[in-house]
Amino acid sequence: MPTERDLRGRRALRLASGVALCLAVSFGLALPIPFLSPIFVVLLLATSNRALPLKAAPALALVVMLTTGIGLLIIPLLRHAPASGVLLVGLCLFLCFRYGLSGGNPLVAQFLVVGLTMISAAGTFDFGLAVMVIEALAKGIVLAVVVALACHGLFPEPAGAREVPRRPAPDATETAWIALRAALVVLPAFLLALIDPSSYMPLIMKAVSLGQQVCGASARTAGRELLGSTLLGGLLALLFWSALSLFPHLWMFFLWMLLFGLLLARRLYALAVTRQTPGFWVNSLVTLIILLGQSVQDSEAGQDVHTAFAVRMGLFIAVTLYACAAVYLIDRRRFLRQRRHVP
Repeated sequence: MPTERDLRGRRALRLASGVALCLAVSFGLALPIPFLSPIFVVLLLATSNRALPLKAAPALALVVMLTTGIGLLIIPLLRHAPASGVLLVGLCLFLCFRYGLSGGNPLVAQFLVVGLTMISAAGTFDFGLAVMVIEALAKGIVLAVVVALACHGLFPEPAGAREVPRRPAPDATETAWIALRAALVVLPAFLLALIDPSSYMPLIMKAVSLGQQVCGASARTAGRELLGSTLLGGLLALLFWSALSLFPHLWMFFLWMLLFGLLLARRLYALAVTRQTPGFWVNSLVTLIILLGQSVQDSEAGQDVHTAFAVRMGLFIAVTLYACAAVYLIDRRRFLRQRRHVP
């Protein structure tokens, strides 16, 4: 029976190799929105230590159809009655986050939020773009499941190993407040994506990651966790891009991602003890993947990578500061409301 440290090391290797392999395959096959699949791998491997069974594939396909269906149905409302459409999207976001907080499957909740926001925003701008997003989601999820299964085969979980402990579900009132602030974090990025989805698609993914992170953050720790992980992810993306520029090749892309993934995974699984929460390291890794993947696409399109990175990083910081403010204001309002009802 492996020791606890060996078990954590195996999980860190599984996560880092899964992200690196998925990133290389996504860009090697030129999948649409190639950074989606590595993010899905992070969700699959970081939220559960058990391999996803093959029989779960139809369930994920159903989730994809549900998210795409909801997104496509909202498109006409957003085009002809924008205010009502935005309110409906906000309500759906609230329900998705509340479902995840109430004991529902966190992966399903995450896929629902991603599909709802990305597809409806893309379809409002161009229906062909919405079809491309649907294709990207479907291919990304399939690739993520295959890579996750392969990584579990390479680094299997021993029989009898403990599962990742789930946070205890809060009471109904607290769940509603937390889901509200998570929905308000995602909504501004969605509004920006309605203007130009192709430019703000990475911002939606960042906002979804922040929305998931604020579900476990308090007003006291939100600034350090949200802003700190965003800045760390940006710094790592700069270092990664500088290292990759020395020898730009797909194999080097894989190897550098493996190295950076291991650095973060070691801290996520407490092989290197830090004061930060697991959510901090997951959000740092997701930020790194988004920024890096978009920089590679900017380079392929002949755009100025450094200017685009600076603009994108500025937007990420702005959204993060807004998320911190939303957590503080909503928690303060909830505290004052509770004080008024105390006899």
